[in-house]
Amino acid sequence: MLRTLRWFAPLVALPLLACVDASAPDQADSDTGTSESDTGGSEPDDRVLVNHDFGEFVLEPLQELENCVQWTVDNDEAVYVQGVTLSNLGYFHHSNWFVVPETLYEGPDGFFPCGSRGFSELEAAISGTVLFAQSTQSFVEVQRTADGAVIKIPPRHKVVAGTHLLNVGPSEVSTRLFMSLEIIHPRDVELVLTPFRLSYLDIDIPAQTESRFTGVCDNFGERYAEATGAPINMKLHYAVAHYHYLGNYFDLSFGGGPLDGQSVYRLDGFNGEANGLVFDPPLDLAGVESLSYTCGYDNWRDVNVGWGIGDQEMCVMLGLAESKIMFDATVTGGTKAVGTSPDGALDFQGPCGVLPVAKNPAQAEPTDEERAGELYIPPSGDPGLPPVPACIDHDPSVAPAIEPTLSNVQGVVFQQSCSFNACHGDSGQAAGLNLQAPDLLAELLNHEVVGNPGVALVEPGDPENSWLYQIIASCQPDGGTGSHMPLNSPVLLDDRSIALVREWILDGAPGSP
Repeated sequence: MLRTLRWFAPLVALPLLACVDASAPDQADSDTGTSESDTGGSEPDDRVLVNHDFGEFVLEPLQELENCVQWTVDNDEAVYVQGVTLSNLGYFHHSNWFVVPETLYEGPDGFFPCGSRGFSELEAAISGTVLFAQSTQSFVEVQRTADGAVIKIPPRHKVVAGTHLLNVGPSEVSTRLFMSLEIIHPRDVELVLTPFRLSYLDIDIPAQTESRFTGVCDNFGERYAEATGAPINMKLHYAVAHYHYLGNYFDLSFGGGPLDGQSVYRLDGFNGEANGLVFDPPLDLAGVESLSYTCGYDNWRDVNVGWGIGDQEMCVMLGLAESKIMFDATVTGGTKAVGTSPDGALDFQGPCGVLPVAKNPAQAEPTDEERAGELYIPPSGDPGLPPVPACIDHDPSVAPAIEPTLSNVQGVVFQQSCSFNACHGDSGQAAGLNLQAPDLLAELLNHEVVGNPGVALVEPGDPENSWLYQIIASCQPDGGTGSHMPLNSPVLLDDRSIALVREWILDGAPGSP
């Protein structure tokens, strides 16, 4: 029954609840589109893709902020979402998405300071429902549950999110955010999914060692039965876990019933890709008495790390289930050291409290009238908008915005697009390349390119014959046989960032002064 995700190319995930900042700048510029979906089946395909562009957002050098963003779907009737695709052009560390009444957090669409409208993720989840959770640093992520298991957007509800943006480089950057909703006909809906959250707030991760923190919910089945008046009758459809740059492990296990002692969802490693898991068929939790969830960390730093954003950590899992209630299970204290795991990690455990929450009545299944009617499509403004932005090759006429030094190349390009997500950093060197190496210039000049494309990684004075430039400047490097970087991005870096690398190589690839 164990379902393990191992990472040979980028990973990670996201929380249902996170802090938000009241001082984010206000930026808005958005557009919406609709297109038909082709599933290739023989039956009539009553589904559409409704696509939305949230607009551009600019981050100052070394800026980190948490702000909000919204999209008024403008739907007079309920819509039933089978799948969600979220894509961005970078710098979105993570984001948590909800469906709420239009009258909540009133204001224009686009980005806004969360505090200016009193936004609360807990309030949003209770007032509406959870729509989506973006994995840490993922560029493109698709959440598509089993056919007929949907997320409902009731009439006159909108999409709103708390986002965490981060620019760790010395230059101003801009990004964009896109969402695509796959909407199906009400007659094809079998159930409306219910969200739940697991979190471990009481983490104090020891320095310079590996450790694991396990939340133990011994009375989970009992609390569920008390809230519903009947034994647990729940089926798990989707799970997505979240930790940050030190995280390297996650596990979800159950006790009691047919799943007793079984691990059903496990992550092993970190990179920067989507890592949600769809259970199809859904996992029947009948007879379950307890659950436990574990987050593991490799803290290579010389200080302990706690819960938070920035250089701190998190431990969260969002689940979508067939359930009579929502619930929130959290460890807020009582953590104790309990020994060492077989692989040498220090083990800690804490008791979780389980808080049942009543489902919003608006989250009911489609009515007979809806099932018998036509497929309702909410208004849209740009039918040509694709679900995911298309890749466009670098424009070599663009100049860099700052001086093309190795230090600036490292800060603008390597740090936040290559090593921050652990692909080419101290905690993981894909293809043997460490872009956080103490002698970075030697690492770049002496690295042997895997796959033998016939060029050096960096050929001083010659960008066109430098593999580093080729893979960031071309959507299909090496005549289409290679993959552009960042590997998990649908598009290239912005032209000014690529120009910085180009001009540094053209200048002879000098070391830092």
